[in-house]
Amino acid sequence: VQLQASGGGLVQAGGSLRLSCAASGLTFSNYPMGWFRQAPGKEREFVAAITWGGSVSFYADSVKGRFTISRDNAKNTVYLQMNSLKPEDTAFYYCAAGANITSLKTVSAFYWGQGTQVTVSS
Repeated sequence: VQLQASGGGLVQAGGSLRLSCAASGLTFSNYPMGWFRQAPGKEREFVAAITWGGSVSFYADSVKGRFTISRDNAKNTVYLQMNSLKPEDTAFYYCAAGANITSLKTVSAFYWGQGTQVTVSS
């Protein structure tokens, strides 16, 4: 199983980025998917999750209203659109495939991607 995240980079505060996570080696449409982040010196934290069909999504309070998770099962890809970025959003962002939304919210997953760095300058 491979989960390849991309789309990270350096952006000014208030800007936007769109992360992508391309999956292979698994039946993508069977899995709820999540995005997580880890800043230096901090634990990995839940950011957003989406059900296997893409009809329902969940967000951490810190990103609600600014980030949007979506998926395209035909392309085996999950996305994270990040708007109104803040310096505190700076972190390494990971995607993951989990058993269910509850487990993803507790930062538990079957498969993890390698991650992509997001840096927001003030």
